[in-house]
Amino acid sequence: MPVAGGRRTYHARACVLDRTKLGETDLILTLLGSNGAQLRAVAKGARRPGGKLAGKVQLFCECDLLLAKGRSLDVVAEASLVDAHAILRGELERVSAASCVCEVARLCCFEDAEDPFLYAITSRALTACEQAADRAHLDLTCAAFAFKVLAHAGWRPELDACCACGDAAISRFSPLAGGVLCESCAKDVAGAEPVGASQVAWLRALLSGIFDELLAAPVDEATAVWLLSCAHRWCAAHLDARLRAMEFALSC
Repeated sequence: MPVAGGRRTYHARACVLDRTKLGETDLILTLLGSNGAQLRAVAKGARRPGGKLAGKVQLFCECDLLLAKGRSLDVVAEASLVDAHAILRGELERVSAASCVCEVARLCCFEDAEDPFLYAITSRALTACEQAADRAHLDLTCAAFAFKVLAHAGWRPELDACCACGDAAISRFSPLAGGVLCESCAKDVAGAEPVGASQVAWLRALLSGIFDELLAAPVDEATAVWLLSCAHRWCAAHLDARLRAMEFALSC
């Protein structure tokens, strides 16, 4: 979203991924633009009760913004809500799931690196967190989002054959190795955990299934927690970052 002709203001549609306190009443927003690039901007007075921006730049909100160019950070001049994703704020489990989605999106978006797919799938995942019927489907949504986004970015797990030797007789899974392993190759990989056929089938479903299908799929809580744990370890290994929102979700 470049500023054409040297103008000092520009419009952007964006999703609020993170907020950091600045001074007594301001916030620094980390935003995912509709073109997939990361934006950072100051929302002045956004923490002041009754302020014009207070209810429009909450976490998870999708907004139309008027931004003014600044020396280091741009400034939010005006904001209007496109989708507040209000249902996410009613329950801790939904807040936790939506925070996982935004955390992965934040780690996968960069300034001046456009990727419209990232905005589209983040918006859909936040809606899926609103639609999920229970905790298991919230975990399933977060795991699917993480695997889909990282696969799109180039970190797609090998799930059809041993990622070390190509043997179809797979029995272990390792994020560091890049996917599933046969028993022989797994001996040389620290932390490779046993994995069954049904678990591998679920991992494949996370990558190939759309959110509507996953939300309707029968899944037990233990399987959903295991899938979220796999997603957490996959993200931690390949993004080289600590994912605090996922850690919190797994600890609840």
